[in-house]
Amino acid sequence: MDAGLAKKRKVDDNDDDCYLKENHDHDIPQLSLMFSLNQEVGTLARALKLFEDNNVNLLHIESRPSKSSKNEYEFLVTCEDTGKNLAPFIEKLKAKTSTVHTLARQPSKDATKSFPWFPRRIRDLDRFANQILSYGHELDSNHPGFTDPVYRARRKEFADIAFKYKHGEPIPRVTYTEDEIKTWTTIFNKLTELYPTHACSQYNHIFPLLVQNCGFKAGNIPQLQDVSNFLKDCTGFTLRPVAGLLSSRDFLAGLAFRVFHSTQYIRHGSAPMYTPEPDVCHELLGHVPLFADPVFAQFSQEIGLASLGSPDEYVEKLATCYWFTVEFGLCRQNNQLKAYGAGLLSSFGELQYCLSDKPKVLPFEPSKTAEQKYPITEFQPVYFESDSFEDAIEKMKTFAASIPRPFSVHYNPYTQTVEVLDKKDKLKDLATNIKGELITLIDAINKVQ
Repeated sequence: MDAGLAKKRKVDDNDDDCYLKENHDHDIPQLSLMFSLNQEVGTLARALKLFEDNNVNLLHIESRPSKSSKNEYEFLVTCEDTGKNLAPFIEKLKAKTSTVHTLARQPSKDATKSFPWFPRRIRDLDRFANQILSYGHELDSNHPGFTDPVYRARRKEFADIAFKYKHGEPIPRVTYTEDEIKTWTTIFNKLTELYPTHACSQYNHIFPLLVQNCGFKAGNIPQLQDVSNFLKDCTGFTLRPVAGLLSSRDFLAGLAFRVFHSTQYIRHGSAPMYTPEPDVCHELLGHVPLFADPVFAQFSQEIGLASLGSPDEYVEKLATCYWFTVEFGLCRQNNQLKAYGAGLLSSFGELQYCLSDKPKVLPFEPSKTAEQKYPITEFQPVYFESDSFEDAIEKMKTFAASIPRPFSVHYNPYTQTVEVLDKKDKLKDLATNIKGELITLIDAINKVQ
């Protein structure tokens, strides 16, 4: 997964959770801000005077009683973002107000929200699935398949399948070639030698189930639809084919719905133990097994939920946490380090290296992990260790609570929608549901001897 910034998008006209209304009067870059003011005579006038004094053109303003203080009002404004440095103006605004949040920069009239757009329904993933950073057959000059026209044409076939895919459709089945199956078999045989001693216990528990139910074996590349069905039965996770690399924001948004965007092509046969980007071996051998584990599935979804509507800089922090956990994470079991990251479990060389005494291993702390730099073309010099997936979940929830966004979100598995918790009636509904679950839990505990 590459880091990148998602494009801002127009929301549906019937989306009543959008705080700012659409404004079609200005085809200019815009900046949205939210600030709080005490309920005193003249405070709003003094704050708005700053816009005039600093030549900031105000386009739209809305207000509502503050949710955090009975003595304050919240104001959401949209102003022209002329390209000048607005930092001094924002600092002056902070001096006049209780809080100021920069919610979103909008490039044109098509951008309509006070925070970055995010999907509310699982079918909304269709809206960005093809906004990829590079198409599947667009290879760098140093790629093993760059000079192979047959391989490039094959990659385009896979990319076209994903490009045409829509939510709810079965993932097209692929007839892999003998050379592709040979590459898979080479990788499969090498990696399965290491899993019993190098992979975490959850991985080694689930992998035989994939062999039994999904055709994980030498001489056969499993079909994404078969694997997706298996995951859905286990944890509700599903696979979705992707035509290329998504931005961090879009990729993480999929995890919020327990959807993993998966490639379907395989690496070039000339270098079976190396791939410069995710391929079906990385996805199926690295990622898939642990998505069948309920606790790990919840951890992955927590990262996705935390990304929804978050500022760009926090999305990159979350993407870094994802990198050092879901991709390259280590855990301690029976006082021994084990690998659970997909980038390790799909790499014969790095799976051995990560458990040696060569790299540095630090405890997973999201606020610190999020600042760690990392290479993408060589073994990691630093890894992060979690005591357990449960512990990682709690730390990720705590970190997510620190993200400056004016709402919380909740995933409804029955409707496969994300609910924005910004109104009292929504909070009451959630509390009622939680109360019902607690009653069921207490009843079950009382019946278990």
